[in-house]
Amino acid sequence: MQKIAVAALAGLAIVIAAGSASAADPYGTWVRPSTGTQVNFYSCGGGLCAKITAVKDAAKKGTVGKVIMSGAKKTGDNKWQGNLLNTDNGNTYSGYVTLEGGGLKLEGCALGGVLCSGETWKRVN
Repeated sequence: MQKIAVAALAGLAIVIAAGSASAADPYGTWVRPSTGTQVNFYSCGGGLCAKITAVKDAAKKGTVGKVIMSGAKKTGDNKWQGNLLNTDNGNTYSGYVTLEGGGLKLEGCALGGVLCSGETWKRVN
C-alpha cells in the first residue's frame, strides 16, 4: 500500500511540474485582447515563432495562417527578441516578447527602438 501511495505522489508531482513548466513558457495559443485574434507561439529552429490561428473580425479572415514572428531569439529568462509583422499595415518591426504576470507582452519598435508600442496578451485556455 505504501509503494502505491509513493508512486501516486510521484506521478502527481510530475503532472504538477509539467503544468508549471507550460505556464512559464510562451508556447501555446494566446489571444490579443484588443482584436480577439488568436496566435499560436511555437518553437522553430531554436527560436520562437508565431502564427495567426483564428480571428474575431471576419474581414481579417485572410490573415489566418500568417506567420507574424519567425525565429525570435531568447535574450533573457522570459524575453525573446525578433521581428514582428503588423498585419494591419503590413510593416515589420523589431520587437520583444516578454512573459510577465501571467501574460505575454508583445512590443514592436520603430526608429531604432526609440518609439515602441505594445500590448499584453492572455493565454487561451
